[in-house]
Amino acid sequence: MEQLVKEQNYTTTFTVYQTPEEVFAAINNVHGWWSGEPGVKGSTGKLGDEFTYQHKDIHHSSHKITELVPGKKVVWHTTDSLINFVKDKSEWTGTDIVFEIVRKGDQTELHFTHSGLVPAIQCYGDCSGAWGFYINECLHSLITTGKVPNHEQ
Repeated sequence: MEQLVKEQNYTTTFTVYQTPEEVFAAINNVHGWWSGEPGVKGSTGKLGDEFTYQHKDIHHSSHKITELVPGKKVVWHTTDSLINFVKDKSEWTGTDIVFEIVRKGDQTELHFTHSGLVPAIQCYGDCSGAWGFYINECLHSLITTGKVPNHEQ
C-alpha cells in the first residue's frame, strides 16, 4: 500500500551535464526559477529557512526547509497554503516538496517529488502542470543556461 501511495505523488525527473553542486545551487536559488507575481519572498538557502510563494491571488504557500544535504537533497515542508481555484484551499498544507540529486556517470539526475500532491486532490491537474513547467523548463534552464525562459505559466 505504501508503494502505491508513493507512486501517486507528482514526480518528474531530468538529467543534465552539470555537477550535483551546480544543480543544488540552482534549486536553492528559488527566486531565480519559481516565478510568479509577486513571487518568492524570504530566504531559501539554509536549513530552517522559511519563505513564501505567491502568484497573484491564485496561489499562496509558505515553506520551511526541513532537509538540506549539499549536492544530494533538498526538502521543503509546506506549512500553510491558499490555493484559490479549488474547494479545499489548504490542499498543499502539510505536504513536502523533495528534490533528490544523484550523480550518474558524467551526468546529474534531478528527481522532483511533491509528496502529497496526488490525483485524489482537486488541484492535482493544474498544480502538476505548473510543476512540470517550473521544474522541467524554468529550473532546468537555470541549471543548464544560467537563466530562465521569459514566459510564465
